[in-house]
Amino acid sequence: MHAGRDRHEVLERIRRGLIYTESEAAFLGARRRADLVFEYNRTPPSDLDARRSLLETIFASVGERAIVVAPFHAAYGSNVHIGDDFFGNTNLTFVDDVDIRIGHGVMIAPSVTLTTTGHPVHPARRVDFARFSEPIVIEDKVWIGSNAVVLPGVRIGYGSVIGAGSVVSKDIPPMVVAVGAPCRPVRAITDEDLATRGAAG
Repeated sequence: MHAGRDRHEVLERIRRGLIYTESEAAFLGARRRADLVFEYNRTPPSDLDARRSLLETIFASVGERAIVVAPFHAAYGSNVHIGDDFFGNTNLTFVDDVDIRIGHGVMIAPSVTLTTTGHPVHPARRVDFARFSEPIVIEDKVWIGSNAVVLPGVRIGYGSVIGAGSVVSKDIPPMVVAVGAPCRPVRAITDEDLATRGAAG
């Protein structure tokens, strides 16, 4: 009973974005899908059925026509929710200690990191890998350029484009091009963009 109360207290701290340690969260280890991710990454690209079955087992949910190019990496995998018509290019990393929710029609370029987890600034507070976690939400039709990093608690709005190499530390509104470290909107996406190529990475 005491262990159950302890687990509930840790889960509540995680939910609120407060600090928790590796030892405190050890009971969540069963949700890690590391062996399945390893298996996916060595499954032949031509074996579409096996790849689809593995994605459905690794992720909390995965939509129709979702493509994840190997290799990819995940802290858990079981906290990732992916919509329909998703394309994730090679070396996509999910640090999914809590939920990462990705909408429909999202495209992610190579070597992008989506991390729900950070660590305290003061070293005395990082004992036992102490950390905090906040969910990430990527709305429908977003495009994220190569080598971008999306940090804990961020929401990227519908249709927006994140430029290559950006560090997204704050919410990005819908239908903008946003770039930089820290990432900031630089302009709106308008009907004029229907006649241009554009570039994010």
